[in-house]
Amino acid sequence: MDSPPDRADLTILKAIETGKGRWESGKPISCSRSQLKRLIEDGHVTSDGKQIKANAKIRTGSEIIILFPAPVKMDLLPEDIPLEFLFQDEHLLVVNKPPGLTVHPSSTQKEGTLVHALLHHVKNLSGIGGVLRPGIVHRLDKDTSGVLVVSKTDQAHRALVESFSRHDIERVYWALCYGSPKVTGSLPLKVESYLGRNPKDRKKMTSLKTGGRKAVTYLKKLETYSKSETAAPFASLVELRLETGRTHQIRVHLTGLGHSLIGDTVYGAVTEKQPKWMALPPLIKEAAQKLKGQALHARVLGFKHPITGKQLHFESSPPEHFNYLLEALRKYSKVTTDAGNK
Repeated sequence: MDSPPDRADLTILKAIETGKGRWESGKPISCSRSQLKRLIEDGHVTSDGKQIKANAKIRTGSEIIILFPAPVKMDLLPEDIPLEFLFQDEHLLVVNKPPGLTVHPSSTQKEGTLVHALLHHVKNLSGIGGVLRPGIVHRLDKDTSGVLVVSKTDQAHRALVESFSRHDIERVYWALCYGSPKVTGSLPLKVESYLGRNPKDRKKMTSLKTGGRKAVTYLKKLETYSKSETAAPFASLVELRLETGRTHQIRVHLTGLGHSLIGDTVYGAVTEKQPKWMALPPLIKEAAQKLKGQALHARVLGFKHPITGKQLHFESSPPEHFNYLLEALRKYSKVTTDAGNK
């Protein structure tokens, strides 16, 4: 290694990105910082024969060896859960995830996930994500619907993770929120904060003054809905483009603006006595109660194929319950833009 002393994970990652080193396959590998950190934590990275820590300093001229363990045999049973495939080849697949489907198993949910469904429909999945997350490159919340990419090979997995970390992925969401976010002019509103666990509720995320991970969302208002021409809007259809993809990012950012998602019982209206819920017309309340969670849909996903380099672009229409609420809201339309042409 000829890099100046720095954190081990950053120094090694830089060497990988610049193609330095000797590789058993004869070609440089692709590895994200999070993957490298996990390999270091599991003792699969050594410097001059000794295991290292991610924040250790690496001496100039050190010999770094990275051992990529073979995928662990998965102890998960395939489940015949219907899936809508938008694309599939030998390297990856793209699905239109329905609302209510958890992406991968956890200690609290050991069956009925997207992973269980994939094991039924797909022969091979990448193993980098671990025993419980085969093929999973990114995720959507359980009640968020829309486009999601899954890797079949480790090579595709690593390359996709790198694309996400470089923010090279086009991600566009539609959301139905309370009120009307203040967006002036033709440019989208940039929402930026640092997200981390809420110290008062570890199940929730929040914007932090110190610490956390940078999160950037671009918000565009497509339609607003009000009871009359002079009344303040009680709800809006908004488009959100993600620069980063942090846990609950959209939900936290919209809540921070004072315009939480309709149907979001975690960050939104948790009681029927809240003013934003009381402001909804009876027809909208009835439609909102039919939602299967928050009104958030991953509408667009675009990226370069990790192996062929071909530009891929996928779109999906919102699910039935989202459209049911949207059609009810449009009876109160105040401003209509190009949403119908998307």
